[in-house]
Amino acid sequence: MADRAEWTDDGDPERRPGVRSRLTWWADAMAYDDENDRLAAIGQSPENRRQALIKLMWIGIWMAYMGAPVSDLADGHHSVPATVCGALGLLAFVAIYLVLIFRHTGRALSRAAVFGALGTSCVLAAVLTLTMGDAWLVLCVYVSVAYGAVLPLRLARWAIPLNTAFMVAVGVLVRGSHGLLSALVIPSLLGGFAMSGVRQMVRTTRALRAARATVAQLAANEERLRLARDLHDLLGHSLSLITLKSELAGRMLPDKPEQAARQVADIERVSRQALVDVREAVSGFRRPTLEAEVAGARTALAAAGIAADLSRAATHHPDLPPDQEGALAWALREAVTNVVRHSGARRCAVTLDETGDELCLTVTDDGRGATGPHGNGLTGLAERLQLADGRLETGPGERGGFTLRALVPLSRGVRVEVSLRAAP
Repeated sequence: MADRAEWTDDGDPERRPGVRSRLTWWADAMAYDDENDRLAAIGQSPENRRQALIKLMWIGIWMAYMGAPVSDLADGHHSVPATVCGALGLLAFVAIYLVLIFRHTGRALSRAAVFGALGTSCVLAAVLTLTMGDAWLVLCVYVSVAYGAVLPLRLARWAIPLNTAFMVAVGVLVRGSHGLLSALVIPSLLGGFAMSGVRQMVRTTRALRAARATVAQLAANEERLRLARDLHDLLGHSLSLITLKSELAGRMLPDKPEQAARQVADIERVSRQALVDVREAVSGFRRPTLEAEVAGARTALAAAGIAADLSRAATHHPDLPPDQEGALAWALREAVTNVVRHSGARRCAVTLDETGDELCLTVTDDGRGATGPHGNGLTGLAERLQLADGRLETGPGERGGFTLRALVPLSRGVRVEVSLRAAP
């Protein structure tokens, strides 16, 4: 029971005794796996001598079955010229086999080189078996493995059985090989098709590695876009308010020093809050609320001398999820910033109404309206609303000016659907 309690979700598991040791062990094991992946990555060419030796070691394990022809050479049953020619032929066969397996699984060879090497190895296996004896018949198994390693699957599924049949034909011509021949048919087929599976695994590993790199790049791009949107919205609003209050303080300074001092104090407060907001945005924790943004909108519009109508901007809604509220809050901030900086309006109205299963934020002014294509602020705002399953609508107002509508879905439709499904 104590062990189970340690793995509950309450609190931080790394701070409880017993759990830290397990997590540390797991982290060490994962680090070991990552290190091994870097040492001998599947499907990649060796980057240094150590990686080359590791790959060569794994490939060289299967060379133990070459013991039969090597023993045949060492027994001295052949003449000296035959032994020398057999040894040279065996070395050439092994070299071709290693090139095909070692190089092609890391960096693909050309088609001409592949077919040339396969044809040469097949001829060497047949000639050495016919001239040296039945112990050399095992070379045909390595030819099947090479077929599985380098040929596409649609070719390998025919080439491997054909090579096995070729091995049988060669074995029939060699005296005393019937017992060995029956023992090599299954390894020839199994080894070839198993190597085809390894080749497919290598290709899949390469594709997964490329996909992982692409996902990492997309995640980095998404984070940069998030920071760009947050910093634009945060600094655009705060700097506009600081500019307005600085102008007010400058005009009040000769005749109304006390009011100018209050404006300067407001500037200090806004700048400090902007610094906090930027830090939160960079950390990924920034989620504004409608209540705070309505209060900020009232302050910014008043400082710009624009009459604000916020009577229909109710900030509390029981069915508004936090992500959707944050998107509406960003929309309100961007809209008010544009009204203050670009509209030249004398009046601005903000309303928050339900339209079916959506909540609609509407910001309307009586200014000069849109004078060109949308800027970065509205583009980033549309992206932010899209991430919250909402949408952005802009256009001229009924009496001129500019209207911005931001719509996000409410959560009550989801709760009603769940309750209906749960009903007997």
